[in-house]
Amino acid sequence: MPKTRIVILDYGSQYTRLIAKRIRALGVFTDILPHDTFAITLANEGDLAGVVLSGGPQSVTADNAYPLDPAILELGVPILGICYGMQRLALDMGGAVEQSVRREYGQATLFRLLEDPLFTGWSQEEGVWMSHGDHIESIPQDFEQLAQNSAGICVAMRHISLPVYGIQFHPEVRHTARGETLLQNFVQTICQCEPLWSMENFIEDTLEEIRATVGDEQVLLGLSGGVDSSVAAVLIDRAIGAQLTCVFVDHGFLREGEADAVMQTFGETYQLNIVKVDAHERFMTALAEVDDPEQKRKIIGRLFVDVFTEAAQSLGEFAYLAQGTLYTDIIESGTGAAKTIKSHHNVGGLPETLGFKLLEPLKTLFKDEVREVGTLLGLPEAMVHRQPFPGPGLAIRVLGPVDAKRVAMVRQSDAILREEIKRHNLERDIWQYFTVLTPIKTVGVMGDGRTYENVLAIRAVTSVDGMTADWAKIPYPVLEQLARRLVNEVLGINRVVYDITSKPPATIEWE
Repeated sequence: MPKTRIVILDYGSQYTRLIAKRIRALGVFTDILPHDTFAITLANEGDLAGVVLSGGPQSVTADNAYPLDPAILELGVPILGICYGMQRLALDMGGAVEQSVRREYGQATLFRLLEDPLFTGWSQEEGVWMSHGDHIESIPQDFEQLAQNSAGICVAMRHISLPVYGIQFHPEVRHTARGETLLQNFVQTICQCEPLWSMENFIEDTLEEIRATVGDEQVLLGLSGGVDSSVAAVLIDRAIGAQLTCVFVDHGFLREGEADAVMQTFGETYQLNIVKVDAHERFMTALAEVDDPEQKRKIIGRLFVDVFTEAAQSLGEFAYLAQGTLYTDIIESGTGAAKTIKSHHNVGGLPETLGFKLLEPLKTLFKDEVREVGTLLGLPEAMVHRQPFPGPGLAIRVLGPVDAKRVAMVRQSDAILREEIKRHNLERDIWQYFTVLTPIKTVGVMGDGRTYENVLAIRAVTSVDGMTADWAKIPYPVLEQLARRLVNEVLGINRVVYDITSKPPATIEWE
């Protein structure tokens, strides 16, 4: 049997699925399994080519640190430990790991010490992305050091006779310039995998899985008009056709003109069975005087469940609730071993009494992979490359309590921002851009009088998948024009600021 599959053991890193995505992009099918998976489980799969140990938020020196089944080291397949995975290997095989005096987060320089197939195509000095609080104090006896950082600490090692590697940095993120090359070296050269997996295969497999799962039951899907729910709707429609009913909930937090555009696009152009539910008053009432962002998201999530339940009862019998959930939604909501970053309206919190079973055909994909699926399904480019928009909408772009006036300010400012970005042909250069109304007021001068009004923030980032992001370098003249228009046209704004924080340490959304 050909070696066609890589298994990632998940120790809770926010980047675990990103590792899988990078390897899938090389044409190799990748499974993610819990960190406590036993070697015998892996040995039963004859197509196993290699194992990756992910990073994670724990310290390997902690009493409750996640272990590794030692028998996995005896499977005879290549192993690559990343960050926590490297430290796990070092500790388990006789080395020493200690807490760093100064934690290392962000860009760093790697200095190669030895030649190795893992680093084919790398220069002697390369930029890498670090995210760790512990470091390797001494490598195991049967290992040799492949690379170090500027402080002389080991950041890459290998076993002298076994195909076992450890690296302290993250090759899966874009900030490690040659990270993709390293993963390709591991998968294709060291593991000798055959590139037999593709997104076309994913679509065909998913269509078959949807049909097998749903059978002759009816499916209710929440369609927002965003990339995720749109692709999910078209994919499910292609699988089961008339068994799908789409419900578009207007919660009152959409961008300017979006409600009408959604109904026209999917109701008239694509002729999907779509029903509009106007629930903006219910959502606004539910969020009155709520200023905690997690509470906002959870309230919106619960109300979405209520709205869909009511829609199902009024429209007929539905067995499944379909959602455009992505993997980034799941890991940021802290499922499995991952830490909670923020709750998503379509992840978790579903009551056990809910009469629906969930259908989430995109939950193993990242945003750019969903765009690829949409393109392969024939969706127009304007829809496929529509910028991300959170399920809770503008409600989480109003910091503090939500009311109709403040939502209207964000909606108007967002429309101005989108208009200027389009006018300057920056739409494809910026992954996501929006405005945030802060609860801060500052003194200003407009005309001949003193003002004391709100501060508005602009957030614009470049990214591929949303797991990491950098602030967009919008030209100063464009920023100047934006500030002028926003202050002049949006009543209640007298100051505009630009967010220049990357992800991490910040998230893309402010709430």
